[in-house]
Amino acid sequence: MTTVLGIETSCDETAVAIVCDGRRVLSNVVASQFDLHAKYGGVVPEIASRAHIERLDGMIAAAMEQADVGRDQIDLVSVSNTPGLVGSLLIGVTAAKTLAWAWAKPLVAVSHVEAHATSAAIDLPAPPWPAVALVVSGGHTSLFYIRDYDAIEPLGVTIDDAAGEAFDKVASILDLGYPGGPAVERTAAAGNPCAVDFPRTMLGPDSLDFSFSGIKTAVLYHVHGHGQTSGGLARLSRQDVADIAASFQQAVVDVLARKTLLAFEKTGAQTVVAGGGVTANRALRRRLEQDCREAGVALHLPPMGYCTDNAAMVAVLGYHLFCRGRRCDLSVSAMP
Repeated sequence: MTTVLGIETSCDETAVAIVCDGRRVLSNVVASQFDLHAKYGGVVPEIASRAHIERLDGMIAAAMEQADVGRDQIDLVSVSNTPGLVGSLLIGVTAAKTLAWAWAKPLVAVSHVEAHATSAAIDLPAPPWPAVALVVSGGHTSLFYIRDYDAIEPLGVTIDDAAGEAFDKVASILDLGYPGGPAVERTAAAGNPCAVDFPRTMLGPDSLDFSFSGIKTAVLYHVHGHGQTSGGLARLSRQDVADIAASFQQAVVDVLARKTLLAFEKTGAQTVVAGGGVTANRALRRRLEQDCREAGVALHLPPMGYCTDNAAMVAVLGYHLFCRGRRCDLSVSAMP
């Protein structure tokens, strides 16, 4: 049995997990910073870093207590070191290197995005590879072809705004609050997704890249008028706002689902998986389930607790990379 301590601090979640053999999650604790950043409408890097410093020691202790393991039972320390906010990453990487040195344990650094890409496999009896993976979050919208945990090939990336970033910006335009993704989804539940024909930017028939800056601007101009950035919200009814939110959400979901199935067709993969905070969106989950069912494609989505940033996915990926020979020395650092 290999027991892994995972640490994740790439953005504004302080997360620690204990996982055995890459499958059995003994603890998975996450401290959110929503309350610290809400008044700014987004993550403030300096505040996020300071909060990680203040919380991480307690989170490590809580995860180990919840898992009922001591330092002697930890076999490996795994940490996300890229990509993310450099200050936030440094806190987690420094903590992981300190523990690995003090406890004389091996250390593995992993990609935060690749951890999301493989997170849907955590509860499965066997890895679903080869698979096409959609990673969609506040900072990333990407497609990957996964042959194995140590063989992950990028297929497409966002060329401007990520989908989660677009959700946050549209929430700001509609004055729905922060974090934007859940706020837009709640508002959209009462709206008509066909009310507004927002653009679906596909970037060409064979492109697997993404672009969401255009739809963000389309929402802005629909609310305030072409070329305007303010003054239009007051004339909208609650139903108008719900219709805009639902139409925006539908347009984003359409693009994400179409490109994911296109990637599946291009690669000849066996399955589709998804990860990242936006995969908690129920409209996206329903659409992926429907499209994959109609295409006869196996689909694996992470449980809600593994969609947003968490350390269980970091521990699991670290375990599999360790089993394939990955090791890091104490010179490893953060790569934003």
